[in-house]
Amino acid sequence: MLIVALAWIYVVLLMSVTEPTVVAGIMTFLLYCVVPLAILLYVTGGFRRIGQRRRARRERQAAARASEDRPG
Repeated sequence: MLIVALAWIYVVLLMSVTEPTVVAGIMTFLLYCVVPLAILLYVTGGFRRIGQRRRARRERQAAARASEDRPG
């Protein structure tokens, strides 16, 4: 999901650069990129899953370190 979002940001950024004025470029970027991606990531819970994955990895690493620290 993240790769699709990054690709869409790239496409819209290039669209924004080709706009005739700076204001039109900013509006294009906001309306075609920021708003739709914010809605999409909110609905799909993209960043929540990424945070949960990182948290689980940290917990596994902490458990592995704790088991290494125990004498035995």
